[in-house]
Formats: sequence, C-alpha cells, structure tokens
Amino acid sequence: MFTATDFPNLLVGLGAPDDAAVYQVDETRAIIQTMDFFPPVVDDAYAFGAIATANAMSDVYAMGGDVLFGLNIAAWREDLPLELLSEILRGGAEKMREGGGVIAGGHTITDQEPKFGVAVTGMVNPQSIMTKGGARVGDILILTKPLGTGILTTAGKNGSVSESNLENAMGWMMTLNKNASLAARAVGIRSATDITGYSLLGHAYEMAYASDAQFRFVLNQLPVLDSALELAKQGSIPGGTARNRDYLRDKVLLPEHLSDEWEALLFDPQTSGGLLLAVPIEKYDALRQEMELREVAHWRIGHVLHGSGIVVSQSEI
Repeated sequence: MFTATDFPNLLVGLGAPDDAAVYQVDETRAIIQTMDFFPPVVDDAYAFGAIATANAMSDVYAMGGDVLFGLNIAAWREDLPLELLSEILRGGAEKMREGGGVIAGGHTITDQEPKFGVAVTGMVNPQSIMTKGGARVGDILILTKPLGTGILTTAGKNGSVSESNLENAMGWMMTLNKNASLAARAVGIRSATDITGYSLLGHAYEMAYASDAQFRFVLNQLPVLDSALELAKQGSIPGGTARNRDYLRDKVLLPEHLSDEWEALLFDPQTSGGLLLAVPIEKYDALRQEMELREVAHWRIGHVLHGSGIVVSQSEI
C-alpha cells in the first residue's frame, strides 16, 4: 500500500485530506490539481457553466494558488439541444478566463442526466500553501460568502423563489474566490477551505479536526442569503442536508431549541460557496484592509478554541 512517504514531492494528497492535491516541482513551484462536476443547479445554461467552473476553481484558491488551465468534464443526453451544452461550455470558459486561466480541452460522454464540471490545474509556492490543518487556538473565523445556496436553488427548481432572490444567489455562486484568496495570501494566512456540498459545519469540522481544535460559530453573525430561512421553513431543503446532518450528528453541538430552518441552513449543501479562513488575531485588521481593497465581502463568524468538533452558540459569549 502506498503512503505519503513514498512520494515526498506530493505535499498534499495521500495524507490528511484537503481541498486539492499539491505536487512540488521545485523550491518555488508546486502544481495544484482538483476536479469537480455535478448536475445542473440552475436552469440557465450559461450560468450553470459559470457556477460549476467557479466551484471547481475554488479549490485552487482555497489552497492559496493561482489557476492556470482547466479541462471540461461533461455528460450530455442525446435528445437535448447541443446549443444548451454550448452555452454551458461558454459560461465555463468565460469564468475560467476571468480567473486568469484557459480551458484547454476536455471530454464528453453520453448520459441520461446532464452533468458538467472542470478539472483545474493551478500553481502555488510550496511555502505559501493554505491547508485545512493550519488553524490555531485564538484565531478568528472569517467567511466570504453568505449561506443558503442549496436552499435557494432547490426553491428555484420548485418555482417557489422570487426571480430577484434567485438571481442574487446565482451572482454569489458565480463570484470567484480569487480576490479573497489574494487578500488572505497578502497577509500570510495559512488555514482555509471553501464551503461547498458538505455544508458550513461539515467543511468547518474538517478544518477543526485537521487542526486539533474546536471551532465555535455565533449564529447571529452568520451571513444568510435573502429568503433562505423563509424558504427552508416552507420546505425547500435539498436532499444533501439530511446526509450532512446524519454524518455530523455527533461532531457538532447546536443551541437548544434551534429552529428547523436554522438547522437546515447550517447543514445546507453549498455550491460555489465562500472561503472559510482561520485568521490569527494580529493579522485580522490587515486582512480586513486587504479584503476591502479588493472589494471582497467578509463576515467574522466565530473563533478557534481548545477542544474538538464544532459548537454553535446563539450569541457571542
């Protein structure tokens, strides 16, 4: 059986799980490799391509790297118009170019359920990699996008969300995490992840576990997309929510009498969510300045403590 020691240049991949694989080329360069794909989350073909590509690129940004190029991965039903696939590919290509990369090819298969994604290659300085395991007691937890995309896109499929609120959610999903990553790198942040299908609590638990620490979130400080809580109360809850909750049941401590809609939001599977950053307190002001300089939204949502797992409190203690 292979172990991490058999491949010393593979800095991230066979050991502790992280957002992407990192392979060192020389003293100043390492390759980042990641991939992701999924069925359509919105009806607009162009937007779906852009969202899926932004989601795939996010792993590179979460590791502190720059995107170089991507390869498309597509599954398409034979009876669907190729014009729709073309729009998906166009959305992805333009989003990749926005991030400074290029789509260099790809592969398509026939399938009953359409799917699209991208295998992304990036580059990072081995001395500047951001990982899940770098959080330290006393760090402040920062999130760069609001929660609720799973709820909003589920409501979109059911026709129960307003067009303006759905478009707002799509805008957030199409927003690259590039500038947030650049801001974090500028001040030397070393611990991050991106929030996607495993929910805020799931991805935070991975960071807390890898860092041998406890993450405490403050409920009233969490950013929430417009109408997300109301839609969850009405029943627009994705199937992945229950799976996330079941897996994390013994790993998180929630407030007593937490409403069903807030619980749904905490376990909501995100698509192309924001970066979760563990920020040393002495670097917090500098990070805020870098975020503002790059016009990156950000919220202070908790802190890192001694212990293990995740704790969610109603208000700051």
